[in-house]
Amino acid sequence: MSASSSRLSQVLAPLSLLCLTALAGCAVGPNFVRPDVAQNAGYSRDKLAPTTASADVAAGGAAQRLVAGMDIPGQWWTLFRSPTLNALVEEVLRANPDVAAAQAALRQANELVYADQASLFPSLGATASSTREKISGVSSTGPASSNSSFSQILTVHSASLNVSYAPDVFGGTRRRIESSSAQAEFERYQLEATYLTLSSNVVNTAINLASVREQVAATEKIIGLQNDQLTVLKSQRQLGAIANTGVLAQEAALAQTRATLPALQKQLAQTRNQLMAYLGRFPNQDRGESFDLASLHLPEELPVSLPSAIVRQRPDVRSAEAQLHQASANIGVAVANQLPQFNLTASLGSSASSVSKLFTSGTGVWGLVGSITQSIFDAGALEHRKRAAVAAYDESAARYRGTVVTAFQDVSNALRALEADADALTQQVAAERAARESLDLAQAQFRLGAVGYLNLLTAQQTYQNAVLTRVRAQAARYSDTTALFQALGGGWWNRTDVAPATSGSSTDLNNRTSEKTHGRN
Repeated sequence: MSASSSRLSQVLAPLSLLCLTALAGCAVGPNFVRPDVAQNAGYSRDKLAPTTASADVAAGGAAQRLVAGMDIPGQWWTLFRSPTLNALVEEVLRANPDVAAAQAALRQANELVYADQASLFPSLGATASSTREKISGVSSTGPASSNSSFSQILTVHSASLNVSYAPDVFGGTRRRIESSSAQAEFERYQLEATYLTLSSNVVNTAINLASVREQVAATEKIIGLQNDQLTVLKSQRQLGAIANTGVLAQEAALAQTRATLPALQKQLAQTRNQLMAYLGRFPNQDRGESFDLASLHLPEELPVSLPSAIVRQRPDVRSAEAQLHQASANIGVAVANQLPQFNLTASLGSSASSVSKLFTSGTGVWGLVGSITQSIFDAGALEHRKRAAVAAYDESAARYRGTVVTAFQDVSNALRALEADADALTQQVAAERAARESLDLAQAQFRLGAVGYLNLLTAQQTYQNAVLTRVRAQAARYSDTTALFQALGGGWWNRTDVAPATSGSSTDLNNRTSEKTHGRN
């Protein structure tokens, strides 16, 4: 071994020890701790009824039982037992532009993590240069010579390897990686939130389509009844049994009912356009998928997750937690920036007058530089940046608490809606039945002359309103069920069709095991 190599080894040995010590050291700044949910957090002050009411109607009338701690299926929409609906949800998760955007954001965040992780390792570069230079013949100790032969042209070729390394003595680099990893975690749950929102929107849109279609059908049926009644009234007027005012009033009532159809048809068209937009289609690409409430099964067993589990299941809460984690890591980055910064650079190469002589004996060159930089005066810039990072953490902590409160609110609202809308449908079915009986009686009595026309008109309007309200009440029970699944997180930890951690590509069920565990804790 040459003397220069031995000397280089003696210099690098303590520096290598310094690097290892730096990597093994603790990172400055706070270590992130996941906030705990309040011990007394719950969905309701009063005890919830375990079973909802049932109604004597084919669609949406079944009683629903709440099962505490029941797990949520990853494809919860399949519980409605509609192949058409299942196909649409699969399509929206595949074709919606928001999914593609969220997947791209996750890929970007992951790549930035990899880029930051590279900062933990030395960077190695190669340099090669060739310099041709004319040296003046003027002597520095005497007058210039008139002989031009004193001028020289020199050519120097050099090649070297350069190593640069910034030891992470105080953990600033590790905190920066922690911050970017938390950002990637945020994007990962934003993607989950996108999946959940889109699947819920498609299910609700299908329910709305079925509801509006049945309202249109009910309105057309009522128009038929009113038209039949108008025919009877005209016959009675020709016989002189009633005045013309009754016929005119019935014609006005019929016209008013017909006037409600365009609004319903507009709502139906706009709802279909909304469904096409969710699916990533243009309005003219409607393939005619249709729904009716009777084709949608109302799930009879519904999960109610434990309050302690809701923060692990909701994608928005997990996203807020990731932002809080990122803010915590940024404090460490700001603290590390206030401390001395270390940097090591080394180069090893050769310099010769010709390329053929490179790396031959006597042409070797090397250099080693170690530096420490410490800010002495910056007018408080670094301290204020640290305080800003602490304030950002406080903001994220407040937003996290707000997100958790909203999550409990959503679950509570969904549970209350399930109970209230089940009772409302029961009463509305009874009201519709009574309104129909009242209308039949009023029609019979009117034919006999026992009641006036106003009684008949009132009975018609009451029945019309009762039918439309009953249809909307049926749809509300399906929507409430969707809202509960969405409020509980949608069962993403049981998903097998997409894997947000791998940017939404298909995955095997075994790859989701760890996520299932986290979702249930």
